[in-house]
Amino acid sequence: MSSNPSLSPSKLQSSSSNGSPSTDLPLKPIPGSYGLPFFGPIKDRLDYFYRQGKDTFFQTRIQEHQSTVFRTNMPPGPFISSNSNVIALLDAISFPILFDTSKVQKLDVLDGTYMPSTAYFGGYRVCAFLDPSEPKHARLKGLFFSILASRHDKFIPLFRSCLSELFINIEDQVSDKGKSYFNTLSDSMSFDFVFRLFCDKNPLDTSIGSKGPTFFDKWLFFQLAPLMTLGLPKLFNFLEDLLLHSIPLPPFLVKSSYKKLYNAFYASMSSIFDEAQQCGIKRNEACHNLVFMAGFNAYGGMKALFPALIKWVGLAGEKLHRQLCDEIRTIVRAEGGVTLSALDKMTLTKSVVYEALRIEPPVPFQYGKAKENLVVNSHDAAFEIKKGEMIFGYQPFATKDPKVFEDPEEFVGHRFVGEGEKLLKYVYWSNGREIDDPTVENKQCPGKDLVVLLSRVMLVELFLRYDTFTIEAGTLPLGSSATFTSLTKATSI
Repeated sequence: MSSNPSLSPSKLQSSSSNGSPSTDLPLKPIPGSYGLPFFGPIKDRLDYFYRQGKDTFFQTRIQEHQSTVFRTNMPPGPFISSNSNVIALLDAISFPILFDTSKVQKLDVLDGTYMPSTAYFGGYRVCAFLDPSEPKHARLKGLFFSILASRHDKFIPLFRSCLSELFINIEDQVSDKGKSYFNTLSDSMSFDFVFRLFCDKNPLDTSIGSKGPTFFDKWLFFQLAPLMTLGLPKLFNFLEDLLLHSIPLPPFLVKSSYKKLYNAFYASMSSIFDEAQQCGIKRNEACHNLVFMAGFNAYGGMKALFPALIKWVGLAGEKLHRQLCDEIRTIVRAEGGVTLSALDKMTLTKSVVYEALRIEPPVPFQYGKAKENLVVNSHDAAFEIKKGEMIFGYQPFATKDPKVFEDPEEFVGHRFVGEGEKLLKYVYWSNGREIDDPTVENKQCPGKDLVVLLSRVMLVELFLRYDTFTIEAGTLPLGSSATFTSLTKATSI
């Protein structure tokens, strides 16, 4: 993205329309094209996955069209997507239209231009695929809120217990092998936490045993395979493209794994299903929705977020680590423990979490269909979108908009401290703005605040135990990897 000077929040407010026409911006036709039917989507798919890669794919089109709003095709294309045509919004000003459910429809667009078979979800369209205008959306999301509220007192103590085991395992591996691959251990910890939170049981005491993360990983891969590349040598690109992006993977291959997860949740949540029935939701439909929330939203979100958080904090270096140690230990001593009150006073710790969410949002894509003819503003122009057109946003470009954030490609731990808090309205990661709250009327993640809380607790536990650490960072098909290479134990607490 170009290195334009940063604008002040006040200037940005005056230039932002969120879909409303502005008198000081020219109305321009949306640049770009979809190419020839069938062949255009395939060409764009090959560019996206193999010839250019995600970021270069978008960057070259921004430069070609001199616009952050343009027409293109998004994968997977034929034969999985019936229509790959989208209008891409790649700046912080145009992007929020995707959160406005009065203007965009969120029906079956969770994964973009295709929808996985409902066979992955017991034959139901689970809440994530419902538009808020559908009555069942409010009932299901209200159930999720109720479940989370009933367990709020378990969040911190349960997660700290799970983290304690995680850090012991990391420390042992670094001591024995000189390094510890964080992702695998984090996935196991995340599943353990999620299952204990919702089911009040240790998964080892159920038929799932230690295989929960493996079951969920297989289930997630089969749904999301059309959106990923495995990073294989070029020799295998054609075969991968054929298998992952042209033919839907058959759900029956993960049916057994999913059934084991479903049975374990169903056996442990009878009181929740009683509540669901009172809301007019069948017990089995409620369970399929809760497995989705636990596996896709909670476990899947943690699978992407926690390694990214550790990666960016680790790469930031010892100076930031010292500052976090000082803040965390001082406040924990003063407050007498790790409490909500203590966490709320840790301004740098909060900022670091927001910065990780900004620079690497755990869910990078947003989609919605225009409910009516719209006018959407970028920084430089206004564009008309017709009713029924698919709108697409690539979140990492919106949250690294150089006209909003100084040094947008750099991880700046204190970015949201003090006056920087005003920029939180441009942090998009939970199907909404960081400053917004999830409700039954919108599509913002019901566990949004829990995600932020757990990320803060992870940093608190880390820097109560260690003064600093080093990592090796890498990339995966859907996220980052982090490998601990050293840990320096805390010299004082």
